[in-house]
Amino acid sequence: TVPVVTPRAGLVITTSVRVKPGVYRLPASPSLDSALLVVRGNDIVVDMRGVTLLGTTAEAAPDAARGVALRIDGGTRVRVTGLRARGYHIGILARGTRALDLVGNDLSYNWKPRLFSLVEHESLNDWLSYHRNEQREWMRFGAGMYLEDVTTGTLRSNRVEQGMNGLLMVRTDSMQIRENDFSFNSGLGIGMYRSNGNAIVANQLDYNVRGYSHGVYRRGQDSAGILMFEQCTQNMVAYNSVTHGGDGLFLWAGQQTMDSGAGGANDNVFLHNDFSFAPTNGMEATFSRNSFIGNRVIGNDHGLWGGYSYESRVIGNCFGRNRIGVAIEHGQQNTIAANRFDGDGTGLRLWADSIEPSDWGYPKHRDTRSRDYLVRENTFGGVAIPFAVSNTAALDTVANRVVDTVATSCDPRRLAPSTVYWRLPKITDEPLTWPRRDVADRDRSAIVVDAWGPYDWRSPKLWPLDSTRASPLRLRVLGPAGTWRLVSQRGLHALTRRSGRVGDTITVSPREGFAGDWALMLEYVGSETRSPTGLQRAAKVPVRFSYERFEPTAQWSVRFFAWSDSTDPRARMDAFAALLRGTPLLTREESRLDYFASRSLLPALPRSRIALEATSALTLPSGRHTLRVLSDDAVRVWIDGVLAIDEWVPHETHPAYTPISGGAHRIRVQYAQVDGWTELRLEVLRGVVSPSKGSSGPH
Repeated sequence: TVPVVTPRAGLVITTSVRVKPGVYRLPASPSLDSALLVVRGNDIVVDMRGVTLLGTTAEAAPDAARGVALRIDGGTRVRVTGLRARGYHIGILARGTRALDLVGNDLSYNWKPRLFSLVEHESLNDWLSYHRNEQREWMRFGAGMYLEDVTTGTLRSNRVEQGMNGLLMVRTDSMQIRENDFSFNSGLGIGMYRSNGNAIVANQLDYNVRGYSHGVYRRGQDSAGILMFEQCTQNMVAYNSVTHGGDGLFLWAGQQTMDSGAGGANDNVFLHNDFSFAPTNGMEATFSRNSFIGNRVIGNDHGLWGGYSYESRVIGNCFGRNRIGVAIEHGQQNTIAANRFDGDGTGLRLWADSIEPSDWGYPKHRDTRSRDYLVRENTFGGVAIPFAVSNTAALDTVANRVVDTVATSCDPRRLAPSTVYWRLPKITDEPLTWPRRDVADRDRSAIVVDAWGPYDWRSPKLWPLDSTRASPLRLRVLGPAGTWRLVSQRGLHALTRRSGRVGDTITVSPREGFAGDWALMLEYVGSETRSPTGLQRAAKVPVRFSYERFEPTAQWSVRFFAWSDSTDPRARMDAFAALLRGTPLLTREESRLDYFASRSLLPALPRSRIALEATSALTLPSGRHTLRVLSDDAVRVWIDGVLAIDEWVPHETHPAYTPISGGAHRIRVQYAQVDGWTELRLEVLRGVVSPSKGSSGPH
C-alpha cells in the first residue's frame, strides 16, 4: 500500500507513491533548472498510470511548450511508469541516477521548433548542430526523455513521437533500451553523447527526419534515427527499425578525436538493424572503429559512409538500390566481407583525397592513407559499377562475385555470413525480430516534412506534388485508407474532383485575383485517425482537413550592388547608403523576395559581398498579420517609412517578425550578404505569429 498524491506544481516525491489518475492542466516554469514534479531519493516507485500532464493546450503551437514535466534528482533504484506528458520542453529529465527504470511512459507531442524549409528549397535555419554539450547545450533541443550521468537501468515500452527528439543520453552508461517507439520526430530518435555500454534493442526509430523534399533536395540537415556523438563506445545496437531518418545512423568520433587523433566512437556493434530509405546515409560512421553486421540498408544516398574508418568490419549486410553502397575515404585495415549489393549505382568506393582540410588536427596525428583492405566473398547483383577504387594501397580481394541478377528481397538475416569473419553474440534469451510499421517499407517518397516536421500517415493531409507556387496546383490526398469529399472552397475557379479516395490527385485553379489567397476544405471518412497533435478519432468518424495559400500579391523592384571595404555596411554606413543611391549592378522585377544560394545568387553578381534594396506596394486584407523575414547575413525592413525590423549585425539564418495591419503599405528592404550562403525570404502570415523562444537553428 502506497500513498496516493495529486500532482501540483512544485510537488517533491521522496517515497513510493501512486499518482491519482486524471488529466491535469499544469504549465511548467520556462526554466529548465526547475520542474513541475521532482522525484528525489532511493528505492522509489512512482506509479503514474492513467495520469496525463498538459503543459499547453492542444491548440498551442508546438514551439510554445515550456519547462520540464518531471525531474529525477539522483537516487538509486527509481522507477517511473505510466506517465503521459505533453506540452513541455522536456518530458522526463533524470540526472545522476543509478538503476533507473522508465517503463510504459508516453511523452509524445512535446516541444519542437517551427521549420522554415519549403517544398521548393531548404532553409539553413533548420540545420542542427550537436558539437557542444559539455555545458548542457543539447537541452535547448528538448526531448521526450533526457538522461544525464545515469548508470544502469531499463527504458522499455515508452513512446515519444511528434516532438523534436525522442531520447537524449549524456554520459549515460549500461542502460537497456528496449521495445520503445521513438518515431516521427523532427530531430533524433535516440541521441547519445559520451555514453557507453548501452544495449539498444528492438526499438522503432522511423521517420526522424527534416530537410527533405522529394525530388527537390535530400540533405537531412543532420537529423537521424540514431546519433552517437563524441566518444560513445561499446554500445550494442540490434534489431531496430531505423528507416526514413535524415541519416539512419549518424556516428562521429567527436571533437576530442578531431583535435588529438586519439579515442573515437569505437567498438560499437550494429547488428540486424534496418537502416533504409534515408535521404542521406543509411549508416554514417567516421574517424572510428566499429562493426556493421547483418543490417538491411536499402534506398539511401549512401548505404554506409565510413570516412576515416579503421579496423572496422562490414559483414553480411544487404545493400540495395543505394546511389553508392559503401563509400570510405582515407580508411585503413577495414574488412568488407560476405555482403550483398543489389542494384546500387556503385557498389564499393574506396579512395583518398590528395589534400585534407588544413584546420583538422586528426591528419596531423594519424596516418590517413587509404590502405590495407580485406574485401572478400561479396556479391554484386545488377550493380552498375561494382568497384570504384583510387589512391588505395594493399587491397586484398578474394572470391567476390559480379552477377547480372538482383535479389527479389534484401534480408541480411538470410545471408548467414561465415564465422571466419564474425561470430554472432547472444543478445537475449528472447526471440528478436524487427519491429515493423507499414510505412517503414515505403520508399523515400513517403517522407513528407512540413513546418512542424515529418508527417506520420495517421491522418488525412493535402500535399503539393509540385512547387506550392504552381498554378494550377496539383494536390495529393494522403493518409490512411478511406474516402473524401469537398466541404468548402474559397477563391477557386475550378477543382478537378469533389470526392474520391485517399491517394487521389486534385488540381485546383484559383479565381482571377485570388492566386495568393484561397482555401480548400475536405472531409475524410475511413480508418481510425490520430491528428498531428495527438487527437484520436475512431474509424468512420469524419475528419476535416484543409489546404490554403496566403501570399499577398506584390511586385518588387530589386536593385543589386557589390560592396567593398570602403562601402562595408558593417562599419561604413554612410558610404554604404551612398552606394545604394548609385547605379546598381543589376535591376530586376520580382513577384516575391525569396533568395537562397550557396554560390553566386545570379550570374551578373559576385559570390560574396553583395547587397540589395527592394521596394514594393502591398495591400493586405483586413485583420492582423505578421511580416516575417528570414536572413543570412543582415537585413532591415521599413513599413511605410518606419524601421520595423533591424537585424543589421551579420548573423546566421534566423527569422525576425513584426506585426502589420490590413490595408495598403509601402515596404522597403535592405539586405547585405558577407560571404558563404545567401538567404533572404520575406513573407506575410495571416494572424499573429510570434518567434519561438527555443530555436534549433545554427548556434
